[in-house]
Formats: sequence, C-alpha cells, structure tokens
Amino acid sequence: MSEKNPDNGAQEEPGRKVTRAVAQIRLIKQEFGGEVEIDPGDWADVGYANRIYRAGSFLVRDRDVPRIRDLFGRERQEDTFDGIEGLTRFQPPPDFNVDVLPPGPNLTSKYIAYADAQLGRGVARFDDLVYVCSVSPCPATEPLEVQPAVSPTPAPVGGNCDGRGVKVLIVDVGWTKTDKHWLAGVTGEDEHPYSSGTNIRPYAGHGVFIAGVLRCIAPQTEIVVKAYLNRAGAEFGFDLVRKLEEGLGENPDLISLSAGAKTGDGSTLLAFEVFMEHLAERKGVLLVAAAGNDGDREFFFPAASPDTLSVGALAEDLHNRATFSNYGSWVDVYAPGENLVNAYLNGTYTCTEPPHEHEVRTFSGMCRWSGTSFATPLVAGLIAGRMSVTGENAKEAAAALKSFAGNRSISGLGRTLLPSDACASTEVHKCGCPPKPHC
Repeated sequence: MSEKNPDNGAQEEPGRKVTRAVAQIRLIKQEFGGEVEIDPGDWADVGYANRIYRAGSFLVRDRDVPRIRDLFGRERQEDTFDGIEGLTRFQPPPDFNVDVLPPGPNLTSKYIAYADAQLGRGVARFDDLVYVCSVSPCPATEPLEVQPAVSPTPAPVGGNCDGRGVKVLIVDVGWTKTDKHWLAGVTGEDEHPYSSGTNIRPYAGHGVFIAGVLRCIAPQTEIVVKAYLNRAGAEFGFDLVRKLEEGLGENPDLISLSAGAKTGDGSTLLAFEVFMEHLAERKGVLLVAAAGNDGDREFFFPAASPDTLSVGALAEDLHNRATFSNYGSWVDVYAPGENLVNAYLNGTYTCTEPPHEHEVRTFSGMCRWSGTSFATPLVAGLIAGRMSVTGENAKEAAAALKSFAGNRSISGLGRTLLPSDACASTEVHKCGCPPKPHC
C-alpha cells in the first residue's frame, strides 16, 4: 500500500493576520512546493514552524544504509542518493506498506519514527532545510533605505590587521558586482538578484552586504561568495554540504555562513555532523556561523555544533544583546549586528513581511540591515585580520579572539567583540593583558 505526501501548506484564509514567520514560510513554499514538509502542518494557523524538511526521504550515515535497506525492503543502489563520503539520502520504495508505520503528522516523520523504533533513535534523520530566511530568520529585518552617499558602519578599520593573505568563503545567496571601492576584487557566483527589470528579489543582496561588512573589518581579505542558498535563501542540508565539499576546493582559511536551522527537538543536523568531520581533516579551517534571530536560547544549527564558532548580535548601543539575537551558552561571541550600513543593490524592493508588507523601497547601492547574519562576517573579518599579522591559522586566531573577548564579557550574556579588536587582540598576544581601556 502506498501513501502520497500530503501538501501540508496550511491554506491561508483571506483577512487572517500574517506573522513574519508565516510570510517567510510562504516564500519557502513558493520556491520548494511539495519538496518540503512543515511541522506543524497548521503552521499558517499557529503562526510559526518548528521545522522544515525534505518530503519523502531522510538521511543516514553510510554505515547504516544496509540496515535501513533491510528495514524498508530496498536492495538496489538507485534507491539511495549519494551525498558526501559518509552520508546518504534514502528514499523508501513506493510500494512500502505504510500500514506498519506509527502515527505522525506526515509520511516523512512516520518513516523516521519507524526507523527509531526498529533500529534506535537517530539512525534516520530529517533532511532539514537550512535557510537565510524563514522560521528563524536571518536577517532580522528587511533592508532599510539610506541616503546614497552614506558611509558604511562599522566604518572601515585601519591598521596592519587587514586580512592580507587570508581567504574567506562566504556561503550565501550569491554575488552581484558593485562599484563600492571596499569590495574591489571580491568574486563569486551570480545571484540573479532581480525578478524583473530592477525589482530586487527577497533576500537578494544578502551576500553583497555580508562581503561588505567583512571587507570593512579586514580590507585585504580575499573573498569568494558562493550562491549555495539561492532558492529563496535556502537549501536542503544534504544538498548544501555537497556544495560545501566542492567549495573546499577553493582552499579557504575561513567559511562564513549566515544561515542555519532549528530542529525542533534539539537534535543536530546530520548533514553538518558529517561535513564537520570532513572539515576537521583540513588543518586550521574554521566555520563561523550565525546564531539566528529568534531571540531565544533554543539551539540553531550548525552554529550550535561543537566545532563551529557561533556568533550572536549586539544591540546598536554595544552594551546589550540585540533583542532578535539567539543566546545561551552555545553562542561563542557577540558582535555588532543591529542597524549596520553597507553595500547593497540598485533598484526597488517590495517588502514581503509584516508590518511593512507591500511597502516599496528604493535603493542606490547601500542599505541598513540587522541580524546575526551581519555580526557573523564582522567576526570572520576579525579572525582574518588577526591571522594576517600573527601567522596563526583560523582556529588559533579564533581561540585567541575568544580569550580576548572574555575580558569584555557582558553579565548575563557572554563574550563580545568590536570592529577594532583584531589588532587590539594582538597586543594581548604580546603582553598578556588587554589594552586600555579594557585593562
């Protein structure tokens, strides 16, 4: 007996109040359609989603594929999808008897519950959608208009800690060439930012802004922006780590990722577990990841994974956590992430999220934006800056910056870093004490 995946798209009634989360999930549904399932299925009614994942298949480690095949009655290689070494996506056969499955909100969750019961919890895992937007949105706001001649903030940092000789891979929606001088030499994959004419697509320009923040901190850093999240700012974890493996062919020192996902039950993302095991074989290469923008302490992956450097956002006053930033002991450092100004696109943008839905904004190459998305490249820039003068690899430089940040911890929050700290932290390296006024 077979069962079709229900389209749990939660049809919305006219006049219903739309939350930001619902507006963002709609973008995901428009792009991915029946490829995704959403928990809970009535997300439009409750106004949020706990989890978004690939419909009809799930992830397993390669070593567990034989047991999964036996359980679901598949024996042929074409029943699986190759990912990276150690990771496989498995799709049960269409003639599998679904009557043996336990209750669940959708077919994929039933498959996983069945595998949990028969083989042990965690053998089969959801192929979660990793996103720049939706559910745990990053950025925390849509881009805001600024005057065309406005200067970037944080302002470009001078000094020898300029990132010279360091290469950063920015994993995002892609790259659009800009005339901003601080972004000269940045390369990347085209994000196709316009839906028509000069109408800017939702979350287009996200990678441009991120590259701009990083270059303001470490202006000589070599940056490559990849369009790995160019489907409504999202991609399934399985597909994303395959692209990341390809991206390692660029031989980066650092990877900056302003995206992630919540899993609803606190479980990690299996795709990133396997990828991080591969990354550990690359001496000194570090993944810097955004902590997400729910304003709570629930784990957001891969930022909450042990071997990443997770970055939360400070408020504009630099003394408090930005209200949107996630927090908790799993967040390694906090950096400015509210109302930053940097390079963007030229054109008009129509807002998709309440309370500004349908508002049209006009941009001339710059914008103001908020989110842990933008605190993340700031910290990546600090690491690159320190590396360029100390000769440390990315993991060593990040560890030294974390130690330095501990001298300026905010009570009840944690370690903080500011735009000028790359060079300041090298003084600690030399003398063992942070420079004034922190010491």
